[in-house]
Amino acid sequence: MATTHLTTQILRQAPPVCGSFRRVTTTGLSSSSPLTITFKTRKEPSPKNQKFKWARKLSLVEESSPPKPTVDVEGLATFLYDDLPHLFDDQGIDRTAYDEQVKFRDPITKHDTISGYLFNISLLKVLFRPLFQLHWVKQTGPYEITTRWTMVMKFMPLPWKPELVFTGTSVMGINPNNGKFCSHVDFWDSIENNEYFSLEGLWDVFRQLRVYKTPDLETPRYQILKRTANYEVRKYEPFIVVETIGEKLSGSNGFNAVAGYIFGKNSTTEKIPMTTPVFTHALDPELSDVSIQIVLPSEKDISSLPDPSQETVKLRKVEGGVAAALKFSGKPTEDVVREKEKALRSNLMKDGLNPRIGCMLARYNDPGRTWSFTMLLDLAINFPFLNKKEMKC
Repeated sequence: MATTHLTTQILRQAPPVCGSFRRVTTTGLSSSSPLTITFKTRKEPSPKNQKFKWARKLSLVEESSPPKPTVDVEGLATFLYDDLPHLFDDQGIDRTAYDEQVKFRDPITKHDTISGYLFNISLLKVLFRPLFQLHWVKQTGPYEITTRWTMVMKFMPLPWKPELVFTGTSVMGINPNNGKFCSHVDFWDSIENNEYFSLEGLWDVFRQLRVYKTPDLETPRYQILKRTANYEVRKYEPFIVVETIGEKLSGSNGFNAVAGYIFGKNSTTEKIPMTTPVFTHALDPELSDVSIQIVLPSEKDISSLPDPSQETVKLRKVEGGVAAALKFSGKPTEDVVREKEKALRSNLMKDGLNPRIGCMLARYNDPGRTWSFTMLLDLAINFPFLNKKEMKC
């Protein structure tokens, strides 16, 4: 795993009470994955501008002469691998691993006791039904452990139950006197200002509450590795498509041919369940070499699928891989789609990533449907490979 450590800022000298807080800005996959994406990191703010002052105030460890380690930090990291996946399930985390005065901070929430910490978890379970995924855990200081995670939530009180996605790191301080966690500070990838109380963080929550209308159909499976302010990085599982030649990236030419395949125009007249989205995939820099695709159900195997009746319609297995996607809505005219592609490509290059030529537009509704602001669309760009700066085996 590629990791960037930023210098710990110390406000005052005092006997050790809790582990230090250091901003760790790193992107990676799960511990079992062979790939790690590395994004450009922001410079740690200097003490003069007082940014992250609340995090520094929670740190009481002397960096110049740290106390002699007496805590099994490696064992605590192993413990977190086992414990944190239960953060939002019925089992829950082991509260005995935390100080009674544990300090919790994220951009919009803070608590100073274990009761408040557990209340925050319970509230999230009721309002959002979170799905938490732990990517990795590692020691980043004498009494400090950092974790990377993804959390996907649905806001249940709203009728359309919008999906909110957060990715980031948690810096967890350890009390050297008893080996328990005494602090937990979250840093979100999607915002710059991670201080409490962050208006940027609050706006990041509200802007994810907008209405998107999508069919209740199967979609390709993917894992969200990182969500920034401008795009998501996803790792897709393999899937199968039926495809034919398209006319343009925003067009629907060829849709009837591929839809006909799943409606029975195949060698066995088999009707195949509909899925979403419909893809139009451009393979060249001019975005003119286009195919239109419908994803087939995940339980299907390409060797057992019936052959298309039309010669221009083909079956193909997409191997999956890592892609960056930008969500938007409205009518996907050619000008709009090309503008989104340029914006996504520009943001990826600013972050030091190497995007593939071409892109893929995903329409989660029938391409011929009447224009609507609530229609969900994705524009995705794949990565051809991850170079030495972007990958660690």
